[in-house]
Amino acid sequence: MANIIAVVWDFDKTLLNGYMQEPIFEYYGIDEKNFWTEVGALPAKYMREQGVRVNPETIYLNQFIRDARDGRMQGLNNEKLKSFGKELKFYPGIPELFTKTKEFVDQNEKFREYGIKLEHYIVSTGMAAIIQGSKIAEYVDGIWGCEFIEGNENGERRIAEIGYTVDNTTKTRAIFEINKGVNKHPEIDVNIAMPEDARRVKLKNMIYIADGPSDIPAFSVVRGNGGSTYAIYPKGDINAFKQVDILHKNERIDGYSEADYREGSQTYLWIMNRIGSIAEKICEDELSKLNFDTSSVPKHLNA
Repeated sequence: MANIIAVVWDFDKTLLNGYMQEPIFEYYGIDEKNFWTEVGALPAKYMREQGVRVNPETIYLNQFIRDARDGRMQGLNNEKLKSFGKELKFYPGIPELFTKTKEFVDQNEKFREYGIKLEHYIVSTGMAAIIQGSKIAEYVDGIWGCEFIEGNENGERRIAEIGYTVDNTTKTRAIFEINKGVNKHPEIDVNIAMPEDARRVKLKNMIYIADGPSDIPAFSVVRGNGGSTYAIYPKGDINAFKQVDILHKNERIDGYSEADYREGSQTYLWIMNRIGSIAEKICEDELSKLNFDTSSVPKHLNA
């Protein structure tokens, strides 16, 4: 079995400075701030009017469906969402970092000897179709995000139902799916008991990178099981800096820096160094197992 190192990424405010839905608002002429204000008021509205609880992290999907149905976002479907993904502008150094990190592992003779491979994954509460349409899609090994089911209205396809959701708590499910290899072997039930040695990507060989407090559940799962965690903040944003600094003081993350992934930046160096450290530890563990196997082979007693 190959030794896999996985870098798991949040998306909004981690790989790009803002939210992936911005091109949608620009295209339809919708005020982004007002939209999110309206969405933010929905949980209290539904509780007040109907006594119904809703998930505040995914209720925005319903608003997009309503706007597509009512004509405010006419013709919004999955293909259109993918086209909006092409307009996203990422932080400096993305997507180049994905290639450089894989080359760092693949071109190391020692790492190759022990079957070490690097994979990148996106786990987002945003829309999977937008990520799939973006320029980073070809560089990652898997994408988790919210998905829509389409309907046909007078010959026009549009988003009509919610098919799959990811919130900041269920991100941990995606992490365990990567851990157990469900994304590569769909026949595996993520809830079954599985010995650590049988898991495709050990949690201690994961790095989780995100932007803030909403990712505490994922940070906790990865770091609590021996993995590595890192947070980023936009350059010059003191409030975002304070948030990740608190996370570091509370031992939720191993490090943090500005959202600059260019070669030589602090974030670039931290990621490369941590990948190298994990790979070296894998080599040590594999060598120890080999030495144990060799020493346990029965030998003839001296006469």
